[in-house]
Amino acid sequence: MENAVRDMLEHIGEDVNREGLIKTPARVRKAWEFMCSGYEKDAVEIINSALFTSSNDEMVVVKDIEFYSMCEHHMLPIIGKAHVAYIPDGKVVGLSKIPRVVDVFARRLQIQEQLTEQIAYAINDAISPKGVAVILDARHMCMEMRGVEKICSSTVTSALRGLFKKDKKTKDEFLSIVSNSFKK
Repeated sequence: MENAVRDMLEHIGEDVNREGLIKTPARVRKAWEFMCSGYEKDAVEIINSALFTSSNDEMVVVKDIEFYSMCEHHMLPIIGKAHVAYIPDGKVVGLSKIPRVVDVFARRLQIQEQLTEQIAYAINDAISPKGVAVILDARHMCMEMRGVEKICSSTVTSALRGLFKKDKKTKDEFLSIVSNSFKK
């Protein structure tokens, strides 16, 4: 990887031996290893490590979860917030595990639509709740830094399962809870 970074730097006309770039290939390798660390993790295993029996059957929402991903088409950043909810059916998961699940899938080369689905499927498969809802609101640097160069746009995707899809009242409650996050 470090050799590839050196080749890229040379390709754009840089001197790979100048002071500021000497350690850049190693820094880039470390950065990419971190940004793509989700491939090494299992979301269901993370959830199962903190699963608890509960009689709670009301909506659990973790909102405004910051995430960073990389667009699989241009390998440029996607920066956003995730809002995740589920309705327990005998089991609840430790709250910190929800952002960890978001990170597992965000730290892979991604498209936002798939990222949204992967989060919903993982939670649904691991705890079999009465419903799962995921909304991602993100900015894509492939649209801002290049291409159409639209810096004030964001993309919103959703994945609804169970009661969130079948019951309008449940869906509306979730949307009401997270709606103020879209106004920030």
